[in-house]
Amino acid sequence: MDAFLPLLTIFLLAVFVGFEIITKVPPLLHTPLMSGSNAISGITIIGALLSVAAEGQLSTMLGFGALVLATINVVGGFLVTHRMLGMFKKKDQA
Repeated sequence: MDAFLPLLTIFLLAVFVGFEIITKVPPLLHTPLMSGSNAISGITIIGALLSVAAEGQLSTMLGFGALVLATINVVGGFLVTHRMLGMFKKKDQA
């Protein structure tokens, strides 16, 4: 319980700072920024894999849920990036 309060404080500060940063991003930059940051969810996949491998049924279930959601986030980030880069390709003139 001694470690709970500092961890909760860090979590709440991260939520506040993240919200403030995202709301200040212009709409034109939002899609490229979010597609790049979604790829960072690969780190979450590593943590989820470690959680799935840990002992305990609750840890395994939560880790599996995190693994599924982070994988969806990574794939979505790459799809958005691919689509965005496709918008900048020159069209073949026939």
